[in-house]
Amino acid sequence: MNKYGRRVVVTGLGVVSPLGVGVKSSWNALLAGKSGIVKLNTPEYETIPCRVAGQIPKGNAPGSLNLDEKFSKSELRSMCPATAYALIAAEEALEDAKWKPDEETHKRDTGVAVGIGMVDLVDVCSMYEAMKKSYSKVSPYFIPRILPNMAAGQISIKYGFRGPNHSVSTACATGAHAIGDAFRFVKGGETSVMVCGAAEACISPLAIAAFCRLRALSTSKNDRPEEASRPFDKDRDGFVMGEGAAILIIEELEHALARNVNIYAEILGYGLSGDAAHLTAPSEDGVGAILAMDRACKNAQVDLNDITYVNAHATSTPIGDAVELKAIETLFGAYSKNVTVSSTKGAHGHLLGAAGNLEIAFTILAIKNSVIPPTLNLHNLDYSGPLQFVPHVKKNWSSVSKRTALKNAFGFGGTNASLCFTEFVR
Repeated sequence: MNKYGRRVVVTGLGVVSPLGVGVKSSWNALLAGKSGIVKLNTPEYETIPCRVAGQIPKGNAPGSLNLDEKFSKSELRSMCPATAYALIAAEEALEDAKWKPDEETHKRDTGVAVGIGMVDLVDVCSMYEAMKKSYSKVSPYFIPRILPNMAAGQISIKYGFRGPNHSVSTACATGAHAIGDAFRFVKGGETSVMVCGAAEACISPLAIAAFCRLRALSTSKNDRPEEASRPFDKDRDGFVMGEGAAILIIEELEHALARNVNIYAEILGYGLSGDAAHLTAPSEDGVGAILAMDRACKNAQVDLNDITYVNAHATSTPIGDAVELKAIETLFGAYSKNVTVSSTKGAHGHLLGAAGNLEIAFTILAIKNSVIPPTLNLHNLDYSGPLQFVPHVKKNWSSVSKRTALKNAFGFGGTNASLCFTEFVR
């Protein structure tokens, strides 16, 4: 086959999320309808309107994370928490894909595309305060800790991968763009394997306060955090910030078949667009989302009636959710009645730059396991139309043909991404 027509499949997954550390913990919690959103109880949050977030479970219990056991003190000084999360997820994904090559030729044929949406504002603030005391208090690791490409760099260095080393930082579309770009690298013949995804760890009083000032966060459920993120619900009042990482191992099909490894799904297409409308709000006619989805479908060379599931970006904001549903219905038209839509953000919140990639992992698991994950807290649907939904409880996914899905991710600045995935059949 011509290398520019190469097929690309997913062979490994790794997850660090508010629902748990590890793919199995997160996926099982999601299907069980559990929530990873908790109350922010420390004093510095008392004066901020939003006091909930999706935090990674900390500690030594199963599904929890103790960074001190994963890394040495010197390692933790040299990296921000998001990079640490990315390294943990990458380790799981590489083990899952059985891909830790020793041969130099294989290392040169493996690339990394991992992004970070926002730098850790705590790092910036604490280092500024340290500098007031003395120049010598400024850490030599400060710059490496705040550079968005350092997660990709650390993964590449740890495993010796010398293929494309790429980083994306496109707000809340970061993870989806990273995976989409990696897909193009493999499909275009630049490399055979890519480690791709994103990480985010910026929950702090300043970050929460800043998003509150944008009127972007939920503020009405501080005493019932598990109810705060409510995509598509009439009572939604903003998103809930989350943290974590998800990493995929994707590779050229023949490369994967030669290794006889598990294949989760096939990536068919990738579409990008810009709203060209507003700094933070989507275009009200949904044209940006429509263009991204349409381009992904055309790139995938699939008919609209082949797609029966859309994992929506749907962050639980009043405008964003409504515009996305309008865009989905507009694109699918008469086929809308056959399309089921869900947003897993009701369970884990909005991981900003790591949202798209975490939800891509869940979309791939949905395809592999023939089940559509639920949208939590969807009590009063704010939509009247033919699209189908999955409130509260998972739904079996039956399809007359291969299970095929779209995954959307949109970011501030009007940047949009959509990817098309399908069931892989040998």
